[in-house]
Amino acid sequence: MIIKVCGMRDSRNIRDVEALHSDMMGFMFWAGSKRYVSCKPDYLPDMCRVGVFVNPEPEYVQVKAAEYGLNRIQLHGNETAEFCRTIRLITGLPVIKAISIESAQDFGQCSEYEQEAAVDMFLFDTKCSGWGGSGREFDWSLLDSYKGSKPFLLAGGIGPGMEQKIFGIRHKQFRGIDLNSRFETEPALKEINKLSLFINNIRRYEQNK
Repeated sequence: MIIKVCGMRDSRNIRDVEALHSDMMGFMFWAGSKRYVSCKPDYLPDMCRVGVFVNPEPEYVQVKAAEYGLNRIQLHGNETAEFCRTIRLITGLPVIKAISIESAQDFGQCSEYEQEAAVDMFLFDTKCSGWGGSGREFDWSLLDSYKGSKPFLLAGGIGPGMEQKIFGIRHKQFRGIDLNSRFETEPALKEINKLSLFINNIRRYEQNK
């Protein structure tokens, strides 16, 4: 299972999270976020680095991809399939498109991106006002309504104690989870002990299933 830890900024915290052996680390490049990375940290992890953007200019994505050595681009706004395809072309990187979910009908948004071969993966997050995460989970039973062929990550309010619920997801396109606010002591600063316990529990479940 892919474990993505998002909203990182502090160099020491980045090192500590990297040592927990998650798979992806996310950096927020939208100035409206509490986790916005306004300047490059002194240390960047030797792992898959995901740049998170909201309705960006393509040139801005290019600059950050080069500056941070990004491995994937995550688009969290109302970017069109054509825009996503452009980002894939100019960066040469896989694109994750976030889709906000409140009802089964919201999965209908995915077809445009799949038909246009515009993205490599979806991230399903809880619908909220504005952009960015809400820290709340949506009804995961709605995932059965997703009939697409692209893999997806699950976000939105995932936190300690939810390990068994996560492993109850049986959707064939489910690939992993995105962790953020419920493991923080403050925005962009993860609580290492809590995160370590959770990741170890997930890995233990994987080994024993």
